Amino acid sequence: MAGISTHVLDAALGTPAAGVGVTLTAPDGSVHTGTTDSDGRVGDLYSGALAVGTYTAVFAVGDYHVSTGQDSFFPEITIAFTADPERGHYHVPLLLSPYSYSTYRGS
Repeated sequence: MAGISTHVLDAALGTPAAGVGVTLTAPDGSVHTGTTDSDGRVGDLYSGALAVGTYTAVFAVGDYHVSTGQDSFFPEITIAFTADPERGHYHVPLLLSPYSYSTYRGS
């Protein structure tokens, strides 16, 4: 199954990060948006056929931190990654805290 999904976890609160806006720009310039659900997931951020190239996901974490009463250093987090449709589905998790973050290619 091809496509792109994400999962955002708030390490400071120990909970899924619900309500985080995510904007994905595909190599062809098309823009796809989603908002994390109560489990911190956007399961179908991009559900079309993937093209080879660089995708850019921007997470609106500043707004999320304000909504949870946390100070934040990052107003947004941008993750750029290269995709190849022959490698199947891409899952891009984000582990978030007010002053740091980490990411990796999930499964």
